[in-house]
Amino acid sequence: MTQLHRILILGTGSIGERHLRCFLATGRAELGFCEPVDRRREEVAGRYAAARAFATIDDALAAASFDAAVIATPAPTHIPLALQLAARGLHLLIEKPLSLSLDRVEELAALVAARQIKTSVGYMWRTNPALQAMKSALDSGRFGAPVQIVITTGQAFAFYRPAYRDIYYAKHELGGGAIQDALTHHLNAAEWLVGPITRVAADADHCVLPGVEVEDTVHVITRHGPVMGSVSLNQHQPPNEYFITVVCQRGAVRYNLTKQAWFSAEEPGGNWKLEAAFTLDRDGYYIRQAEAFLDYLEDKAPAPCALSAGIQTLRANLAVQAAVRSRRWEEVA
Repeated sequence: MTQLHRILILGTGSIGERHLRCFLATGRAELGFCEPVDRRREEVAGRYAAARAFATIDDALAAASFDAAVIATPAPTHIPLALQLAARGLHLLIEKPLSLSLDRVEELAALVAARQIKTSVGYMWRTNPALQAMKSALDSGRFGAPVQIVITTGQAFAFYRPAYRDIYYAKHELGGGAIQDALTHHLNAAEWLVGPITRVAADADHCVLPGVEVEDTVHVITRHGPVMGSVSLNQHQPPNEYFITVVCQRGAVRYNLTKQAWFSAEEPGGNWKLEAAFTLDRDGYYIRQAEAFLDYLEDKAPAPCALSAGIQTLRANLAVQAAVRSRRWEEVA
């Protein structure tokens, strides 16, 4: 018999509602959600009759017992809410970025360790099947040690998120801008593949995206100890593209988002060879993340993205922002 986990979703913006829908799709969870805006709460409740609706966390925890919570509220609220819920004994899936500063982050780390709270951060690329397969191949030593990682990505952000002007994205203080909202995913993926970022140099600007002033274009040079890296990101080119290339001592690997596939190259002058391809829609990625988190709760697998990895990427995010301001290399604290 499937064990049903009682999961509380905090926030029902586009990502919060996606978490709600995708946890339900696993068939392994009973869902509740908190949404303080009456009209929004009623709309979401109408779409998901299987989920219980609450106006506040206190209402939810007074009315029902939950095993874990998904924090999908604006980034400045992540740490305070995580502290509140961890103190009540709930396990946590915290959306990215973990926070916008290091305030109280170590307090959270100490609390979840002391209370044995299972905690993961919502960097969904870590449950992407093609990237998981590529990482396994890298970790096996087949291609030798990595020496360089290059990430190139761009998309028509306004097409995919038409409400971007009216949500958190438009304000840095709410977690907006390309660095905090998008680049953070790529930094985390790079750290997962080749190791923690140790220093960065960066440039960023608002180039095209209408109706906002936050940066929509970012270039970052990274160092991961001995591994050299770079990330080039824009949020305004017409095609949706995402490539991760890792060059190693005896070959190279590449992830292609459009093809949902990874490739290898081992012969000088040769071509990329398809290793594996997958077919997932956008919900499919989040369903995989939900399944991985539930496996973590059941002690079947490690955290999809451990809190320590989320903290490390937050430090890298902050170093990138500092490098944009200083126009020089910044160490990752």
